[in-house]
Amino acid sequence: MRSIVFKNERPGHLTEGQTVIVTEGTLPSNYFYSIGTPEDPFLAMSPNIPLIYRLKSSEGVVTKIEQNDRGYYITAEFDEEDPIK
Repeated sequence: MRSIVFKNERPGHLTEGQTVIVTEGTLPSNYFYSIGTPEDPFLAMSPNIPLIYRLKSSEGVVTKIEQNDRGYYITAEFDEEDPIK
């Protein structure tokens, strides 16, 4: 399983155990991903991910939601091997 932590600016829209869809964005040397629901696909955003670590999954599952002094963070797992390990 591959896990990615996403920054969430709009808390309360996702719950642990919820299936989310993935939207991929491209930068010159990185990808970034947004997760959300079919009705609102842009609820949280990933950090920039190098091209060689591209996410292949089109959906995942929220495993953890946490808040700290910097904001809300969503951890989602994807059914693929973690390329960094």
